[in-house]
Amino acid sequence: MKLKKPVQLMRAVLLVFLILCVSPSIVWAEAETGKRADVKKLLKVSGLHDQMLLMKNNLLDTFGSTIAFSYPKIPPAFWDDFNTLVGDNEMEQLIDDVAKVYEKHMNHDVILKLIEMFETPFWAEWRSKMPMISSEAGVAGVEWAQKISQSEAFNQKVDTLIAKHKLVLATEENH
Repeated sequence: MKLKKPVQLMRAVLLVFLILCVSPSIVWAEAETGKRADVKKLLKVSGLHDQMLLMKNNLLDTFGSTIAFSYPKIPPAFWDDFNTLVGDNEMEQLIDDVAKVYEKHMNHDVILKLIEMFETPFWAEWRSKMPMISSEAGVAGVEWAQKISQSEAFNQKVDTLIAKHKLVLATEENH
């Protein structure tokens, strides 16, 4: 019987210790939850939330192009189902992941001031046009990269570097 009491005492001490260790974490987590909510509001009022929706659409478009290339006879019902593959849960996870980054690098006061700034009428036009501008700028970047990488001058420079450093193709290494 004496052995049982010390075990119970140890359990009680351990429980109190855990409560004391976890309580500050719970309070901190609650404070961060308020900050997280404000970060999510910042993402919406700044237009970054809409940017993330564009990321989703770009992901589906890119992946869909690969599927369409591999399977030329795809019925419209497939695309209806395909376009639901990234839903609200996946978008909420992305928003939460991005919010954690903001939370980590910005203090709550700055987040609140940014929300205040982005809620002014001045930013309304910027916010409404930012997704289209970013999309078109992204296309311009891809076109630029294709133009550069396909140019004779660039490819000659790459060939010169390969020769200068005596690089050997992986398929030729064993010969």
